[in-house]
Amino acid sequence: LLIVVFVLVMQFLWLYIDELVGKGLGMRVIAEFLMWGTCTILPLALPLSTLLASMMTFGQMTENKELMAVKASGVSFVRIISPIIIVSAIVAGAAYYVGDNLVPKAYMEIYQLRTDIGKTKEEIKIPSGTFYDGIDGYILRVEDQSDGMLYGVMVYDHTAKKGNTSITLADSATLRLSKAKDYLIFTLYNGTNYQETNSRKGSEMDLQLSKVAFDKQQLIISLSNYAFEKSEENRFGNQIKAQKTESLVHERDSLHRITEAAYNSHYKEITEASFFSFKKQLDSTAFNSTKSDFQYEGFGVWKKRADKIRALKSAADKANRMASELTNYGRENYVEYYYLRRSSVEILHKIAQALACFILFFIGAPLGALIGKGGLGVSAIISVLFFVLYWVVDISGVKLGNDGAVAAPIGAFVSSYVLAPIGFYLTWKAVHDASFTGMDQVKTVFRRLWRKIWSFFRRTRIVYMGTPEFAVAPLENLIKHRYNIVGVVTVPDKPSGRGLKVNESAVKQYAVAHNIPVLQPVKLKDPEFLEQLRALKADMFVVVAFRMLPEEVWKMPKYGTFNLHAALLPQYRGAAPINWAVINGEKITGVTSFMIDHNIDTGGIILRQECRIGPDDTAGDVHDKLMAIGSDIVLQTVEGLVERNVETRVQRSFIQGAEVLKPAPKLTPELLNIDWTDTTKHIRNLIRGLSPYPAAYTMIQKDGQAPVQLKIFRADAVEGNATPGTIDSDGKTYLTIAAADGLLSIKELQLSGKKKMNIEEFLRGFREPQSWIALNGSSKSEIARLKEK
Repeated sequence: LLIVVFVLVMQFLWLYIDELVGKGLGMRVIAEFLMWGTCTILPLALPLSTLLASMMTFGQMTENKELMAVKASGVSFVRIISPIIIVSAIVAGAAYYVGDNLVPKAYMEIYQLRTDIGKTKEEIKIPSGTFYDGIDGYILRVEDQSDGMLYGVMVYDHTAKKGNTSITLADSATLRLSKAKDYLIFTLYNGTNYQETNSRKGSEMDLQLSKVAFDKQQLIISLSNYAFEKSEENRFGNQIKAQKTESLVHERDSLHRITEAAYNSHYKEITEASFFSFKKQLDSTAFNSTKSDFQYEGFGVWKKRADKIRALKSAADKANRMASELTNYGRENYVEYYYLRRSSVEILHKIAQALACFILFFIGAPLGALIGKGGLGVSAIISVLFFVLYWVVDISGVKLGNDGAVAAPIGAFVSSYVLAPIGFYLTWKAVHDASFTGMDQVKTVFRRLWRKIWSFFRRTRIVYMGTPEFAVAPLENLIKHRYNIVGVVTVPDKPSGRGLKVNESAVKQYAVAHNIPVLQPVKLKDPEFLEQLRALKADMFVVVAFRMLPEEVWKMPKYGTFNLHAALLPQYRGAAPINWAVINGEKITGVTSFMIDHNIDTGGIILRQECRIGPDDTAGDVHDKLMAIGSDIVLQTVEGLVERNVETRVQRSFIQGAEVLKPAPKLTPELLNIDWTDTTKHIRNLIRGLSPYPAAYTMIQKDGQAPVQLKIFRADAVEGNATPGTIDSDGKTYLTIAAADGLLSIKELQLSGKKKMNIEEFLRGFREPQSWIALNGSSKSEIARLKEK
């Protein structure tokens, strides 16, 4: 309660600070003003403090597992909160008592103090070099001030209201107030007084001027309203907020009688008006009889147009007179009806404010139990949100009730109508130990909203590091979601191909197209590169398919550096995870985002997502699948790190039982050369894992001629038996190469110096395929060597 009262008092003080400063008010007056102001905010402070206290209490119990222990002993949530329900009911009763007794007194005192303070004039502060008219009847001018002395003083006396007829000049002067602040004592030194004494009446043309020189002269100026004076009369006792319920009920009854009498009188005047009575009737009872619709044949039909116009004008005049009388009645009784509505709303609103303490308890207690946070931070934020909802709805309802837009009970209790269902729902959830439906979605929405608000003031600065096409999609996704990519780091351009044409990395091409600065260091520890990197002032480094970073680099940003790895770590650590997952015949792979540390691919894991490998998928197919998944994982990781709602897990926690970790070392030339003494399954997986790049190959030879390289991109296992390396074909539709346990039917291949072709295109230009043999390569032994390593 004290915290809430303190916050609201500060708001109250800020609201009225302009009325208090500069008046020379004593501490007693200010303290009294704040004391009564504190009393006026109690109807707001009590509901908020009830909400905050109940939420913190049950949140702390849940956070410390105390509530769980009590429930485990067989005590229901209803029984747990029963004693506190009684306390909240007592608080509600106390709130009503305070609102009906203390608050009206406080409002009356506040109204009176504000009026008295408003009458108090500001303190006399004479500036140098300007004319000062803050003293009634006098204008002063001072050239300079020092150590309480005024120099170069001019005093214009306008008390006679005859203009500038009296002026006093002095070399110096002192100024002080009497103890009661009712007189200003002006002591002048070494000066002259000039005064015109002639009134210039009649034909007089001359002015009489008196000049009096003095060494010292005292000018005593009477002051009024410069000292605060508290009035004793209760002038504001008739204000709505300054009255108790008993007084309001009495006033409402009096207003009811006044408005009812006015209504009856006006109704009688209208009903007895001439245009509501029968004319030329012999039966006098017709004046008081109930009128029925008057109809007869020919009614409303005029033979002459002039008669019709005259009748319509007469009807219009009567209608206008009636409208004017009704308008006058509304204006005459507006004040009575307005105060009648305000009295009714105020009576009910005192009950509603007390009831709010009780209802907000049923929001705070279950909400604290469900959220499980007992600190002042989360509880205060949520409490303020609910309180703002209550406050906005409450003041809106009261205003609508005062204006007559809604009935007084609806206007006074609308906040209760809104909050009661929320309290019932939350209490039901807490009693049944149910969680919020869709809470994860709600948290996601709030996180995204917070990120947008934060990015509006300061967008997170990101440096992106990557090289191949695989790294382009995540970069594009970050830019699409309006992240601030301040720089890109990629490998230097290298000449390649027959013409040694300089090729740029895919990431550089994308960065240049989007006007993003690019750094291409040869060495990552180069001081010049490190200085350029620091100058970007990045908050985060994102690494996708790039080189191993030295510690000087990955420790630089405040959010750290994370890497996207194309495998489910801790499996397949290394440079070629996609290739090795397919070579080893895996059916599941995925992507992992992790924080970079000193070793290769060993940092804490942030996010992982699986991806299925189809039986015919090549490394290129898996690459494309993981590129799309990795793009989303990078975005989610950046959002999580910025919003600080993700945690890292050590990689060993993902190892299940006796699971053996498989490496993903760099692809070697020996691995690419197919060994046909291996099984069809292993060879086919090797071909898939190296397709489309760098591609598995075999050396084929014909009749002792020089061997020719043949790259194989796709192949299927078929039944058959032949010596490993034997080539068979019909010359048109198929070509098989024998392995240790069967045949491999080649589907897509490329002969050295030729383009990539399917088997039908290849056989149209490849003569006598049966005369060729495939030489055994080194892939089988190389795989064994790399696994042992």
